[in-house]
Amino acid sequence: MGEFPIYLGAGTVDEEGERIRRRADPPPWRVFAGGPVTPLDRDAPVGRRLPDRARSASYQADEATVRMVNVALHLRRPLLVTGDPGTGKSTLAYAVAHELRLGAVLRWAITSRSTLASGLYHYDAVGRIEAASNRSVEESDIGRFLRLGPLGTAFAPYELPRVLLIDEIDKGDIDLPNELLDIFEVGEYGIPELERIADSTPRVLVRPADHGDRVTIQDGRVGCREFPFVVMTSNGDREFPPAFLRRCVQLDLAQPDPERLRAIVHAQMGAEALAAAHDLIADFLERREQGQLATDQLLNAVYLLHQAGGAAQPDRRELEEAIMRRLTGPA
Repeated sequence: MGEFPIYLGAGTVDEEGERIRRRADPPPWRVFAGGPVTPLDRDAPVGRRLPDRARSASYQADEATVRMVNVALHLRRPLLVTGDPGTGKSTLAYAVAHELRLGAVLRWAITSRSTLASGLYHYDAVGRIEAASNRSVEESDIGRFLRLGPLGTAFAPYELPRVLLIDEIDKGDIDLPNELLDIFEVGEYGIPELERIADSTPRVLVRPADHGDRVTIQDGRVGCREFPFVVMTSNGDREFPPAFLRRCVQLDLAQPDPERLRAIVHAQMGAEALAAAHDLIADFLERREQGQLATDQLLNAVYLLHQAGGAAQPDRRELEEAIMRRLTGPA
């Protein structure tokens, strides 16, 4: 039997890197056998920008969040995270990657123009034609003109699960959730440009989305060995099809209560900043009752008062009016 608490939500790194290996065996219907296996750079930064790494290290996960993350990890199912802006939906993916040492987070930011194909891979057909006309490329060099997208990279056959953040899926085309169902179920996809030459060139090296080591693709098919940890965020702007929802683990992130807000401020800026922020936190909670506010608005206000005030401290009320403007409700 495996251990249930793989992700602890403590913000500390599993230095030995063994907890993710102690998951329960997957359910029989969630076993995947893609290959050839690609090593995972577990020491790669979870995000390119320092704030991503800093936020992931100090992310404050409540008990319900920790529980549902572990459910998704054991069941090998995507996690659909809903909640108001600023509740930490996106940061959760970075926090899990940071704690379990699962390397760089693969982020796919969804827009109205996003398609399944754009998330899987990109093929530079023009570049290959130009190279072929100059006789500077062989058929076996086709991998030079292919690059996997974040979705495509996540489902490559890595030795450990990749972390994939599908950000704001509710902004995508109405058919996108249903289009994702197939790859979520079978754990693999084909690249037609490689399938056509599979007899003559069965193995091709292709660049992943995160600029890591190239991935070996066999016979034009890409299939995962370990189902990725997929976090899909939604602001709740629209409903999803029942067929999609039943294949996801669902987590609704509530606005942080006063205790969690204090813990967040302490984790991000320390005890001294927290001691100076009690009035700001109280005012933030009062304003939040009248209209939507995001936690990062509070953090911005605390930072300006505590770190950027200097000798000329800004007026706290004026700062609140400038920084903590309601996102919804009366101005």
